[in-house]
Amino acid sequence: MPLAPGTVRDSIVEFLSAIGKDASIDEILTAVSSQLGHTPPSSIRSYLTLNTPKIFERTGRGRYKLNGNGHKSAIEICRSKPGSDHRTVGKGIIYHADSFAWMANQPENSIEAIVTDPPYGLIEFNDTETAKLRAGKGGVWRIPPSFDGHQRAPLPRFTVLNDSDRKNLHRFFLRFGVQLTRILVPGANVLVASNPLLSHIVAGALTEGGLELRGYISRQVMTMRGGDRPKNAHEEFDGVSVMPRSQWEPWVMLRKLPEGRIQDNLRKYRTGGFRRVSAERPFGDLILSHPTPSAERKLAPHPSLKPQAFMRQLTRAVLPLGKGKILDPFMGAGSTIAAANAVDYESVGVEIDRKYFDIACEAIPLLGDLHTKTPD
Repeated sequence: MPLAPGTVRDSIVEFLSAIGKDASIDEILTAVSSQLGHTPPSSIRSYLTLNTPKIFERTGRGRYKLNGNGHKSAIEICRSKPGSDHRTVGKGIIYHADSFAWMANQPENSIEAIVTDPPYGLIEFNDTETAKLRAGKGGVWRIPPSFDGHQRAPLPRFTVLNDSDRKNLHRFFLRFGVQLTRILVPGANVLVASNPLLSHIVAGALTEGGLELRGYISRQVMTMRGGDRPKNAHEEFDGVSVMPRSQWEPWVMLRKLPEGRIQDNLRKYRTGGFRRVSAERPFGDLILSHPTPSAERKLAPHPSLKPQAFMRQLTRAVLPLGKGKILDPFMGAGSTIAAANAVDYESVGVEIDRKYFDIACEAIPLLGDLHTKTPD
């Protein structure tokens, strides 16, 4: 079936807008073909030639980038196609796509930071478990009881994972680490939300994939995990908690190895450290946090939504000079992209679930405009 007029051009515009720099014809061809299917190289060359210099700028032999008008055109293209798989939301661009397929088509050394909350149990977001979650019962998700008059959000039961699940988890994050090592610039920070029961698997697999483990950021927040008495024996063992009540959430902190000295890496790639909170105060690895406010959950109904007050602190810190692009390859309802907009950073989000992608399209501007208060 023939493509509609302008389809190839629009795909080129969206790709160059997403990477924010020039690319070779081969790189452009790979990106366009991944979106539209097989595309003749002659079509790519024709569209580039016909739209230069109006939209595209030739930067060298066989290399092109968007000029100023081209960037504006990319925004208008995304906004004019509300049902498309690409949207521009503030300074962010979001994609409805499989994150691994999307990352495979990105150039090397093209992303400056990662902030993401992946499906680290894997099974909790497959089609079967997602359907049970949306139905409000059954499966790996549990609905915790109300607490202090507040209804709590669903929580995944990570204690039910077996050896096979944990091996799959390791393979998933090993594959993720390999992809990140390729597309990140040297010195780029990687922050990955995890769980006290699984963070060692996540950290180990990502380091095997080529990243360097730098420690953990502790989000100090009261959760509903743990603290329960023995099941079906709560009266007999009234003074026992099977597990401590969890009061923190680990974020695995890694980076791609820098090139040479940090000062040289900062000059070349603008990466290699964290942005200080102020001249007197460095960024710290313990961050006080409240549970996600109900007002934010109403704007972006996703079971793993993190609060903007917390996400903005992380997002601001990962680009040490305040320059570059942040990627969230497991975007969910868009809290990372909203936080990036709030701190005036460029970002890219990728989400495979169409329902959550559509939620993110609407929620990101609303979340980004919220006034938040950091806990004392």
